[in-house]
Amino acid sequence: MRVLLLATTTGYQTRAFGDAAERLGVELVFATDRCRNLDDPWRDGAIAIRFHDEAASVAAIVDAARAQPIDGLLAVGDQPTVIAARVAQALGLPGHSPEASAAARNKQATRECLRAAGLWVPWFFTVPVTADPDAIASSLAFPCVIKPLALSGSRGVMRADDPASFREAFLRLRALLQTPDIHAKRNTEHETVLVEGFIPGREFAVEGLLHHGVLHVLAIFDKPDPLDGPFFEETIYLTPSSWREAGQRAIVDAVTRAAEALGLRHGPVHAECRVNEGGVFVLEVAARPIGGLCARALRFQQGVGSLFQFLPEAPAEIEKGSRPLEEILLRHALGESPDHWTREPLASGVMMIPIPRRGVFRGVAGVAGDDGACAVEHIDEVRITAKPDQLLTPLPEGASYLGFIFARAADAAAVDRALRAAHARLRFAIEPEWPVVQSRHG
Repeated sequence: MRVLLLATTTGYQTRAFGDAAERLGVELVFATDRCRNLDDPWRDGAIAIRFHDEAASVAAIVDAARAQPIDGLLAVGDQPTVIAARVAQALGLPGHSPEASAAARNKQATRECLRAAGLWVPWFFTVPVTADPDAIASSLAFPCVIKPLALSGSRGVMRADDPASFREAFLRLRALLQTPDIHAKRNTEHETVLVEGFIPGREFAVEGLLHHGVLHVLAIFDKPDPLDGPFFEETIYLTPSSWREAGQRAIVDAVTRAAEALGLRHGPVHAECRVNEGGVFVLEVAARPIGGLCARALRFQQGVGSLFQFLPEAPAEIEKGSRPLEEILLRHALGESPDHWTREPLASGVMMIPIPRRGVFRGVAGVAGDDGACAVEHIDEVRITAKPDQLLTPLPEGASYLGFIFARAADAAAVDRALRAAHARLRFAIEPEWPVVQSRHG
């Protein structure tokens, strides 16, 4: 059986999907964002597509599928979700519709769909990125939040408490959206800014699978750190949630209604919510799984009735009898119902190690050894993803983390303590960025 994976060429999850496919005896076919004129530079046999050219990308994948049929598909990250939906539609495979995937990827469209369905949404409006921030601020209610329409991971999201901070944040977002890496995406959505009311309260994430219209919740994550601005950098995810049961049911109900309002029907979803005394505000329901290495915080146990009963055991770093999220997603892409899977009994969590300041990364100490982060009780793994000599950029302009810390324990509170204790032992060397000055003779 063959599964198509649409992803960037550098996605964290690509290798994990490859390992899961090998255990399942499934052939994984890649479609990645790369130049078509290069002759397979990564030696992975991937179909070369360009995320900004959806029609040509769909045609290239469909042509390849006619020669070698595929049995299921998955998209990793926000950018390829619409292409994946269009391919699924063209090949008669189950998946989210192109219209639903496009709405889920656009913050304005999401707000409009949720408001039309009667769900809680903040006040909101959009303006061109070239608009005059002072003119906008003169009629605003504060606090408010400004956001790009189509960036993920809280990139470009800022809170403003008065006209002066609104002007500063707006100009900062304008500068971000005019950088070369954003322009290279060739996305007209980056010409518009969303302004909305700030929603106080606790924040949660929901990982789920929609199976022919029915939501199966894989995990509800608590975000224990307050996310009140001025930036909204996520750090710790913990599961299972410690929120009261009635509150969790309200979250699941709101996410279910939001997915229906967007038109999402079949495939992975990752939702973000804010909860306060007014109710559950669904911020987004992305038509893709949780991003990056965060998926390593989730493991599942197999019940009776699974399609793939006789498989090699999981690798050593995964407990016997448990499986990673990537394997569950591949199984679902091939038609298996998520009814047969439940999350492991242990509590688990991940810390996305924040970048403290802009500068050049030189290295990290305190990972190994008796006094290192890995020696902290309940820590599973410390994965540093920043590379030596890499220029680090924190949020709101940045789009990455220093790395990830993973922990498991009997309860979420112990996981939380372990993640913070491990992080406290890490020492990062970040040198100031020195500007390049051209000499008179250079």
